[in-house]
Amino acid sequence: MAKDIFVEQIADIDSDFPQWYTDIVVKTKLVDYGPVKGTMVIRPYGYAIWENIQRELDKRFKATGHENAYFPLLIPMSYFTKEAEHVEGFAPEVAVVTHAGGEELAEPLAIRPTSETIFGNMYSKWLQSYRDLPIKINQWANVMRWEKTTRPFLRTSEFLWQEGHTAHASEEEAVEETMAMLGVYKEFAENCLAIPVLTGKKTEKEKFAGAVATYGMEAMMKDGKSLQAGTSHYLGQNFSKAFDIKYLDKDGVQKLAYTTSWGVSTRLIGALIMAHGDKRGLVLPPVVAPVQVVIVPIAAKKGNVLEVCGNIRDKLEAAGVRVVLDDGEQSPGWKFNEWEMKGVPLRIELGPRDIEEGKALIFRRDDLTKTPVNLEGIAGSVAALLDIVQKDMLNAARSRRDERIVYAEDMAGILKGVEGGNFVKAGWCGCRECEDKIKAETAATARVYAEGESAEKCAVCGKKAAHMIIYARAY
Repeated sequence: MAKDIFVEQIADIDSDFPQWYTDIVVKTKLVDYGPVKGTMVIRPYGYAIWENIQRELDKRFKATGHENAYFPLLIPMSYFTKEAEHVEGFAPEVAVVTHAGGEELAEPLAIRPTSETIFGNMYSKWLQSYRDLPIKINQWANVMRWEKTTRPFLRTSEFLWQEGHTAHASEEEAVEETMAMLGVYKEFAENCLAIPVLTGKKTEKEKFAGAVATYGMEAMMKDGKSLQAGTSHYLGQNFSKAFDIKYLDKDGVQKLAYTTSWGVSTRLIGALIMAHGDKRGLVLPPVVAPVQVVIVPIAAKKGNVLEVCGNIRDKLEAAGVRVVLDDGEQSPGWKFNEWEMKGVPLRIELGPRDIEEGKALIFRRDDLTKTPVNLEGIAGSVAALLDIVQKDMLNAARSRRDERIVYAEDMAGILKGVEGGNFVKAGWCGCRECEDKIKAETAATARVYAEGESAEKCAVCGKKAAHMIIYARAY
């Protein structure tokens, strides 16, 4: 292959969004397909994004009093039968180990689809007194859910995530934890991923199996569909009753604890791709981009171009910027295409004439603009520009989303809205039949309650509305 051939073409984002997504994840080397159907190999560039997500979230968890631990991958199947709603909800997705060491196991073991049951078992052993509360533990782990239809990052049989599990003395404390962690997720999504999210309570139909209440955050992708980017669950005493999570209170009485769980996963990488990407490929926000700045020498063999580029790289590294100097043999044009497809936030172009003028040209991946900057003090200029890019990406995504939130008074309005790639707010009477009818006739589902808003009538049956719901087609 000739050195100057540009990166392979990707499908058009406007005419074939699903193929565009598939092209992006493969050709930017985020993932490759695993040997088992529905699995993915997260390649170094994709895993670097996950590491940055982990770093940002982990410091937020620890700042709110949570500790990291690790729990086993294999869970006795008998644990799942203890909470009826939970086992019913996960039964279709559970992968089970029945043989090991050449023998059939006395009890089948579930490969972790989620860990409420094993956390509950251990909390029942660890919790003795009110002095032991609250228990606030998070784990970074892999889970397996045997999905029928898969797509890298969005829905795979095995994926990476974090799951927080907490136990509290009162319902008030547990609900406060549930909402606080939803707030942590929202702040992270907006300030690190530059993705604005709508947060709120889920309907009974959409809540987590075994929860009293589930709260989610919904992000709009560029095709107008919603992606559930994270959830926080108030579990009440459901798992405490199932696993005997009790403690001796100050009054000498044995009481059941109140528990929560909450999590986000590598699905967030899919959100990044679909919320910001464009015709050229990825567009990554600086906070989580594996490479924040790429330096591309122009006429690299002339004068001291490479030396000056190396000096700039050293200054940026010293300033804490993740930077790459691309001194490969490919042409500048090829490199431009390659790094643009990878979504690197800033590109510095530097040639002999630029050095004479004491300036470098900086290209912004988010808005495709170029700006000259002085070589003197370039590290400070780059750091400031990265902050601007981060904020501008959030504002642009928020504007796109807000322009595509519409209201509907009837089924026809909901259908028209979601077919146009919008989030649709509509009244709901609260009855399951009406919720099911919307899904059947529009392929949209209730994402979250529109907090603080009300409607006069249900968009389906016309009866008095009890709630305003945000509907959307979703991944």
